[in-house]
Amino acid sequence: MRTVRRLLYRDIVASVGFVAAAFLALFFFIDFVDDIDQVGQRGRTAGHVALAAALELPGHLYELMPIAVLIGAIYALARMAQSSEFTILRTGGLGPGRALGMLAALGVAFSALTFAVGEIAAPAAERQAVLLKARFSGGLRVEGAGAWLKDRRLVDGAERSVAVNVTGTGAEGRFEGIRIFEFDADGRLVESIAAASARVGDDGLWRLAGVEVMRWPAAGAASGAGVERATTETLDWPSSLPAGVVAAAVLPVATMGTVELWRYGRHLARQEQAAERYQIAFWRKALYPLACLVMVALALPFAYLHARAGGISLKVFGGIMLGISFVLLNNLSGHLGTLRDWTPWLAAAAPGLFYLALSLAAFGWLVRYR
Repeated sequence: MRTVRRLLYRDIVASVGFVAAAFLALFFFIDFVDDIDQVGQRGRTAGHVALAAALELPGHLYELMPIAVLIGAIYALARMAQSSEFTILRTGGLGPGRALGMLAALGVAFSALTFAVGEIAAPAAERQAVLLKARFSGGLRVEGAGAWLKDRRLVDGAERSVAVNVTGTGAEGRFEGIRIFEFDADGRLVESIAAASARVGDDGLWRLAGVEVMRWPAAGAASGAGVERATTETLDWPSSLPAGVVAAAVLPVATMGTVELWRYGRHLARQEQAAERYQIAFWRKALYPLACLVMVALALPFAYLHARAGGISLKVFGGIMLGISFVLLNNLSGHLGTLRDWTPWLAAAAPGLFYLALSLAAFGWLVRYR
């Protein structure tokens, strides 16, 4: 069976590689053309646009890998079925169970590759793409009222709850538009800080610049006490919010790996903030590579279809439609899970489980009746 395995793997890997390369070339062209009108703005050149489009490719590869595996596997298996190669292999002892096992091993390899791209290459490249675009657009702004974070800290032995608002990042990677509100144990506002920008160290120390501080009198203070207001160029503000948590709140979800999503989701849950979006994103990112295994299983029934049941082009078209439907259902499941407050892992796993059941049902029917 070593020769059979080598034959199957060689054809499928070559087909998947060709499909992936074609998709990446198409998306590179679309991204390049979409931003070409920005050439000349703030010193941006065509090389910068091409670099930004190239940095988007690992993310596109991660998203398109299951579809490329499905289309490439369908093409390779349908071609072998049309030329009767697969029929000869079946006659030589390649039973359904053994064929499924061979393709499952290949699917695991594709899943490992997808996980590596999504965990290492895609977040790093996406982060660099965001920073590159921010450099030429004057910064990155968070939609709506900005990103809100919650924290707790001790001041003179008393615990204070803190709400921090960040509106975006600057061209140099600084956080901009900082507003900090501190409340005492009774929920009274005791201090507010507004800063033009800030750098956050790994130790959680915020180095604020362009600072305006306002302090309200504490409960029980004299009736004549007023609001204190002060301005300073710089201020070091201690916090338990590290730079990774702040960056996770400001930067797009695509720039985060599974570990970062897990940490940020737990941080939101501890601070009693809405964490469903990031919890679902974590489970989607953790389970998404397994979609390659599902796609390989979904492609196997096409090898058992006779050539008269449709040409290769028709089967490849069917594979494209199945791949698009999987992507749509995967995105829809994530949004519905957030809106309906579904269990995060179930919302992320539902599309893959549905298509796995569909592929095994189709495979069992074809083996038994065809």
